[in-house]
Amino acid sequence: MERKYREVGSSDVARAAIRLAISANMEEERAEKSRLLAEMGIRACGVDFGGDFLSSTIRIIERAIVAAKRENVILEQHNEVGGVAGATREALQQVSTKAMGLSVGGKIGIARYGTHLSVCVYFGVGLVHLNEVAIGLGHRAI
Repeated sequence: MERKYREVGSSDVARAAIRLAISANMEEERAEKSRLLAEMGIRACGVDFGGDFLSSTIRIIERAIVAAKRENVILEQHNEVGGVAGATREALQQVSTKAMGLSVGGKIGIARYGTHLSVCVYFGVGLVHLNEVAIGLGHRAI
């Protein structure tokens, strides 16, 4: 696929993951995925999640892996699955102090171009009606 402008780097892939994670709905997510693929050749996907932070951590990582495989962002190879798992875990660690022991809900954005893979988690961290917002970003070269 011929790119329409400059070389795509890790910061472009990270930006793409963030854009997908903060997309407001499925329609906006689909439009963003189409634009990223057409303009830069970046493959991407997004997936929602929610629940208690501690008990949901493994499920969040699993959802990221399943979504990345389903949307052909990664192949069913141990290094690619491990890359998504590691980047997701890194992103979760960045927000863990804010979310520990609380309910979270939000979206995961995953983007890949060549060997660059970025995962962004966008959270609403809640306690009753007092919500905070947190974002974490992980990157792997696979």
